Amino acid sequence: MDSCLMVWHMKPQSRAYRFTGHKDAITCVNFSPSGHLLASGSRDKTVRIWVPNVKGESTAFRAHTATVRSVHFCSDGQSFVTASDDKTVKVWATHRQKFLFSLSQHINWVRCAKFSPDGRLIVSASDDKTVKLWDKNSRECVHSYCEHGGFVTYVDFHPSGTCIAAAGMDNTVKVWDVRTHRLLQHYQLHSAAVNGLSFHPSGNYLITASSDSTLKILDLMEGRLLYTLHGHQGPATTVAFSRTGEYFASGGSDEQVMVWKSNFDIIDHGEVMKVSRPPATLASSTGNLPEVDFPGPSGRGRSVESVQSQPQEPVSVPQTLTSTLEHIVGQLDVLTQTVSILEQRLTLTEDKLKQCLENQQLIMQRATP
Repeated sequence: MDSCLMVWHMKPQSRAYRFTGHKDAITCVNFSPSGHLLASGSRDKTVRIWVPNVKGESTAFRAHTATVRSVHFCSDGQSFVTASDDKTVKVWATHRQKFLFSLSQHINWVRCAKFSPDGRLIVSASDDKTVKLWDKNSRECVHSYCEHGGFVTYVDFHPSGTCIAAAGMDNTVKVWDVRTHRLLQHYQLHSAAVNGLSFHPSGNYLITASSDSTLKILDLMEGRLLYTLHGHQGPATTVAFSRTGEYFASGGSDEQVMVWKSNFDIIDHGEVMKVSRPPATLASSTGNLPEVDFPGPSGRGRSVESVQSQPQEPVSVPQTLTSTLEHIVGQLDVLTQTVSILEQRLTLTEDKLKQCLENQQLIMQRATP
């Protein structure tokens, strides 16, 4: 809400970066798959693409005519999707920051839009109480899910890409199959609006964040509530698993970001992605199921301190080669960013030149009797 972006290092005692540039509250952030770029959307109607280093350089562009609610990179990093209060979903080319196309069938604010893991589908959630599934290539709306009783606040794809989960102001979480469009699961566990959710990379668990100040972890295979986590002093506004599923982070209206260590079996991320499967088709779950309550950390920021740097998994690629490749990718991203800034400046110069020529023509016309 303070219009600043913070990038935190997971290692304890490491410095954090504070980026300024947006003119109003920042509503969403997303790292590119390589981690070398960061996108943010704001109430100032712009999207900014940042290079997350000490300089904090960014390029901004007027993405929408109203608040940008959501920004999400495609899995190949070549494009990203934005959603806005102007009722549209827009797709952009990352490196040229060029507008590609718009999806505009929603009749109210669009709160969230995400790419499917394979990048072929886009899902969007709106205050028109629908979740819409789009084909990226044909730009057609494939299906509208209309079962929500209130505004739909958040939506995301299961890691397998076969189903979606949506959170709503009606306190529910619903899981649909994107192939048959059947409602697979319906959870009514929170006592207030559900603001965000995140799938564990294994696809077996789902975590939710709610205005009732709790986080809840659901077992999708058995369709039941596993844990309720208490930590935020007010609405929990957002939650996300780390890429390996070893940690998850939550943010709240209490101005705190908490990093939690998950107690699921840690499997190599590659293995996780191979075995991820869609949740079982089960009846709806309600709040009277057995659950385990976990209190949050006492005192501000204590949960961050519990994050320990884990020993690296052995990898087949030599570490030096990996770091060299990562460095090259990072440098390419920086070059792309520089080209983008130069393109913007060139456009401004062209516009100014055009204006000068037009003014000159007007003066000449006035001068001739």
